[in-house]
Amino acid sequence: MMPYDYDLLVIGAGSGGTRAARVAAQHGARVAVAEEYRVGGTCVIRGCVPKKLLVYGAHFAEDLKDAKRFGWDVPDACHFDWPRLRDNVLAEVDRLNGAYTDTLTNNGVEIILQRAEVTGPNTVRLADGQEKTAERILLAVGAHPAIPDCPGNEHGITSNEAFHLDAIPRRILIAGAGYIANEFAGIFHQFGAHVIVMNRTQEILRGYELALRDRLLQISMMKGLEFRFDATFEGIAKGEDGCLTVRMSNHEPVVVDCVMFATGRVPNTRGLGLDSAGVELDGKGAVGVDADNRSTCPSIFAVGDVTNRIQLTPVAIREGQAFADTFYGGKPTRVDYSCVPSAVFSHPPIAQVGMTESEARQKLGEVKIYSSDFRPMKNVLAGRNERALYKMVCDATDRVVGIHMIGPDAPEILQGAAVAVKAGLTKAQFDETVALHPTMAEELVLLR
Repeated sequence: MMPYDYDLLVIGAGSGGTRAARVAAQHGARVAVAEEYRVGGTCVIRGCVPKKLLVYGAHFAEDLKDAKRFGWDVPDACHFDWPRLRDNVLAEVDRLNGAYTDTLTNNGVEIILQRAEVTGPNTVRLADGQEKTAERILLAVGAHPAIPDCPGNEHGITSNEAFHLDAIPRRILIAGAGYIANEFAGIFHQFGAHVIVMNRTQEILRGYELALRDRLLQISMMKGLEFRFDATFEGIAKGEDGCLTVRMSNHEPVVVDCVMFATGRVPNTRGLGLDSAGVELDGKGAVGVDADNRSTCPSIFAVGDVTNRIQLTPVAIREGQAFADTFYGGKPTRVDYSCVPSAVFSHPPIAQVGMTESEARQKLGEVKIYSSDFRPMKNVLAGRNERALYKMVCDATDRVVGIHMIGPDAPEILQGAAVAVKAGLTKAQFDETVALHPTMAEELVLLR
């Protein structure tokens, strides 16, 4: 008799959990995944994938305006059908949910569509009361949007609900200034809403290169987005007409049709029963793990956003892969968290990898900075004054330690550059590379 029902039981079928489950099963392990909602997790179901599709849709607003300068007769007032886009995006989510489900099933992973809670080092209880045992338990339950504690917060929505709106609000206030806030600010603005971004500090996109943050703020304000800095909620009141009056510190109240909270994400550890197995959490409720993703309970591991290390889908996938290879594939692997590229799909988008100028000066002392501030060719002919900015940070030996970009297609361009930064290439090696002309990407090898 096998001592456990499974070799591995994964709680959560998001990006990290599905990768770990699939790879462990391919290595020969008996694997089950318990998921209380839908297979695919935050990224596929209510995060980066549907959001990126909305970003694509939003770009057409400016593209249609620019098209006239390129010879296309486009009506001055093009009709945008939000329900059509929304439903098409949700249909794609359904397709991906099915694809992820098929991938797990085809690799012999048992899918349990129930909530699971830990009841001991090797046991979980399902929603229907069944108990399951496993030699190892992997927590891959992700995180959820944080809701500010203020009167009337029940009237707001989060990014989860933004994909299901009946209509685009005429006026929306978005609380927060991180990547989710700035991405949805651009999306709603391009779809015709008047957008107010409210933030408790004076900074947007904390952790990104200052020059890029300043450029995005400048461009956003030129486009008509409003910002309320040093503002915290004092209350949200819903009127008889359905409008929301938002009171905030240091500013006059505003009346909007929708309030969206984009004020961070909280690990999904509440009610998971981790105390029963001695799994310790940090001050933010995240599972503390070592370099091998092991918690303070030797048989329980965690990957992805529930660990609050770097809340990015590719990082969760790498962690899931490393866990499975280490414990089931005979290939000990640890994730390298240095030089992780990231992007903000704002309008225009931002992408960066490595150290910012400020970080480099603090850690390295002497640094060299190269930059290019230019107007993309397409914007010139379109009569659009929006400028792109590329910035390269090098150490005293001219090794490239950071690249930061804002402009059209910046995330697509940065992926290749991230390989160069990870490889430790120098500015001279960039300079020795022949430019691909005419492109925006060529600015990376022409920086001065």
